Amino acid sequence: MTAPAGRRRAVFLSDLHLGATHCHAAELADFLAGLDCERLYLVGDIVDLWWMAARRAHWGADENRVIERLHALRRAGTEIVYIPGNHDRPFRHLCGLAMPAMRVRRRAIHVTADGRRLLVVHGDDYDAVTQFGNLQEKFGDWLYYRILTGNQWFNRLRRYAGLRYWSLSEFLKRRSGAAERYIARFVDAGLGDARRRGLDGIVCGHIHRAALFERDGMLYANDGDWVESLTAFVEEQDGTLRLVSHRGETLAELPPRTPQAWPAAEHRQAA
Repeated sequence: MTAPAGRRRAVFLSDLHLGATHCHAAELADFLAGLDCERLYLVGDIVDLWWMAARRAHWGADENRVIERLHALRRAGTEIVYIPGNHDRPFRHLCGLAMPAMRVRRRAIHVTADGRRLLVVHGDDYDAVTQFGNLQEKFGDWLYYRILTGNQWFNRLRRYAGLRYWSLSEFLKRRSGAAERYIARFVDAGLGDARRRGLDGIVCGHIHRAALFERDGMLYANDGDWVESLTAFVEEQDGTLRLVSHRGETLAELPPRTPQAWPAAEHRQAA
């Protein structure tokens, strides 16, 4: 099913990895071209400074279109909140500043139309309780890069055949017990953090696994990435929450909680 058109109350994007070979910049630029929202959260790893420092930057017309579209959204009145991640960590030195094009924050609290207070954070803060040993991490990084390269070639063949994008890497990860245990630990850590802060849930990225669900009265939303899943998390004007694909299809949905008349929502930095 396709999400209804119209101005969204808020949109959350993370893990764009602009400048890296595996970024789907063309699909991202097309998605942004059709976007209309009051507030846009960029939830970390927007520009992949790690990749650009270690390897030759991959930057072309599609990456420029992404930047141009972000500027166009800002000129149209969209408030942009930038929360740097681990791949764009140097930008954290700018946290607390209100720059001409955006606000830069270490983390934020987003209040939905129905009154839910959600922690917005990239998610690398939880690495200490989710990661494996150094040797396993290095091997995992090597294997992940090879899988992404295979995913890229696989989808080129699908495009030539007139088929839709399909994530081979996501398919393989879902069949890995170690990956599923890692993701479960990450979800537990994020929800625990939000609960300790007295909030109603969390919006994050980092692990490249899009998800939207409720557990024990807490909301977990991971807006995915633009390397594998090509997804975004959105809030509609009535507080309906959706996980959407790059084509605008609704992948998961949560209705607004009742009662629907809640105090006016405001954006503010988390403590």
